Amino acid sequence: MDLIETLRDAARTDPARVVFPEAGEPRIAQAMARLRDDGLCIPVAPPDTASEAALQALIAARGVKEPIARRMLTKPLYRAAAMVAAGEAAAMVAGVATPTRRVIEAAALAIGLRDGVRLPSSFFLMRFPDGRQMVWADCGLNVDPTAEDLADIARASAASATALLGAARVALLSFSTGGSGAGPSVDKVRTAAEMTGFAGPLQADAALNPAIAAKKGVTGGVANVLVFPDLDSGNIAYKLAQELAGAQALGPILQGFRRPVCDLSRGATAEDIVAATVVTLALG
Repeated sequence: MDLIETLRDAARTDPARVVFPEAGEPRIAQAMARLRDDGLCIPVAPPDTASEAALQALIAARGVKEPIARRMLTKPLYRAAAMVAAGEAAAMVAGVATPTRRVIEAAALAIGLRDGVRLPSSFFLMRFPDGRQMVWADCGLNVDPTAEDLADIARASAASATALLGAARVALLSFSTGGSGAGPSVDKVRTAAEMTGFAGPLQADAALNPAIAAKKGVTGGVANVLVFPDLDSGNIAYKLAQELAGAQALGPILQGFRRPVCDLSRGATAEDIVAATVVTLALG
């Protein structure tokens, strides 16, 4: 069965409340109606006034004074994030009309990072017409990650892929395979690979094609998780895959927060939003 259909079936068994702070946006409204009609979740908009529980959750998360917390909660994005922090919603889905930095800011302030996580990151679930499904990271958040950052992104993405795809075969990408090239970016990827034990540095063909990996004398060719060295390469790659290969890019799904958050692409369709919501819930 198709992964999204499997996740849809799982979501129907116990529909969760999902808050959409951009509920008035036409694509979001359409997706909320589909989610409700299909029994995939209980989509809600943040109320005009935050509950006392949401207020206290925001205060507890950051230790801000009550007047400041109340001012923050005048914004729907913060009300939605505080609802998730308070347990009034299982997840937050936003981003079609809100910059990524604002979604991250609200999630970081109200929900916070999981214990032991130092860096939030994101991934796209890439679905190709030939049936392949992959996790690509970080294509939406971290601009120029360090080697340590890349290692964190790779570990988080491996966990996401395991939860969604059943297994994670991670490749840390570079313009160089093995020791064929040199430079700061290659060194960064090599260090991250050494820190994690994942394959890298690998060029994309060596990561995806076993015959090419063998010719280059490396173990590879079967990756289902691609970790890009920076946001330039990751963002360009996923958009090229959409436009030239007809791939569906679901996300970006945020990683590292205490509760699930999805930061939608500005170009997401209603269909994308529905699928991204069930993916987000699967990581809860």
